[in-house]
Amino acid sequence: MKLSAFSVVDEYPAGSGATPDRYGDVLRLAEAAEAGGLSTLWVAEHHFQPGGVCPAPPVLLAACGQRTRRIRLGVLVSVLPFHRPIELAEQYAMVDRLTGGRFNLGVGSGYIPLEFEGWGVDPATKRDRFDRGLETLLAAFDGQLVRADEPGAVPVRLNVLPLQRPHPPLWIAVQRREAIPYVARRGASLALVPYATVANLAELGEQVREFRSHVPPGSSAEVAVAVHLYAGDRPDRARVALQRYLDARLATQSVFYQEKVRLDPHHANAASIEASGFALFGSAPEVVRRLGEYAAIGVDEILGIFDFGGLESHEAVRSVTELGAAFAAQRR
Repeated sequence: MKLSAFSVVDEYPAGSGATPDRYGDVLRLAEAAEAGGLSTLWVAEHHFQPGGVCPAPPVLLAACGQRTRRIRLGVLVSVLPFHRPIELAEQYAMVDRLTGGRFNLGVGSGYIPLEFEGWGVDPATKRDRFDRGLETLLAAFDGQLVRADEPGAVPVRLNVLPLQRPHPPLWIAVQRREAIPYVARRGASLALVPYATVANLAELGEQVREFRSHVPPGSSAEVAVAVHLYAGDRPDRARVALQRYLDARLATQSVFYQEKVRLDPHHANAASIEASGFALFGSAPEVVRRLGEYAAIGVDEILGIFDFGGLESHEAVRSVTELGAAFAAQRR
């Protein structure tokens, strides 16, 4: 199982412990993740609200690429219904070239109402927009003729192609269980955010097994799972930050997490998320031991959310450093 870092790039007001330089925080996180031997640094795309202040992941990933040499760099996710796929293909092809072929592509269809309202996109159309956008994006990466969804647009080929052929490795994020077979059958890797959707590790394991049962023979598709992580001697700080993070997700109307809380209000509590195993706080050896529970249910990659809820940047970096060392030692 691989260990990676995943930043939602959430932002909090002064007094929370957060620094005003969230982009600098992510750059420092990328450097620490590379030094700690982590597999990938992922960033999320969000718009119009402080629950995520990275509206342009290609820009941030290109900056991370200049600070690193080995670690892979990914977006989780590029929200396809909000963008013209040809333009996305151009931008991420450049990221792949600038990083020497280290780019990972994660895509999704979006889930925050304000973002759809801000883009003027009807949520009822998001799945069709996603399907058409992904088809065009991958065809463009492959050097095929593609056409923009604009009146009068003519077929074109990208003049800049990614180094990784036919396209960078692909993940599709899923928050509805019924979408899992779709991802599996197309041979894409699966990204899951269980704190927002499922009750416990047993239910997560069911989703992993369902994915495996639909993957085509010979596929190398993987399962990546986002988990809040803190390694250090002040887990109380992480618990306060996690509660702040959960409160912010509810305030931004994160629809799947909202529904989970509506069905069981206990899931709005940081202690419940930690008890469910979707937040692991403690010493580095203890967190590594608990991560073994994910390996046991077939998870291929842990997307460690280290910089959440206004947790101080140096705490997040220290967690990455200590956990990276402990994880590497455990694998030897």
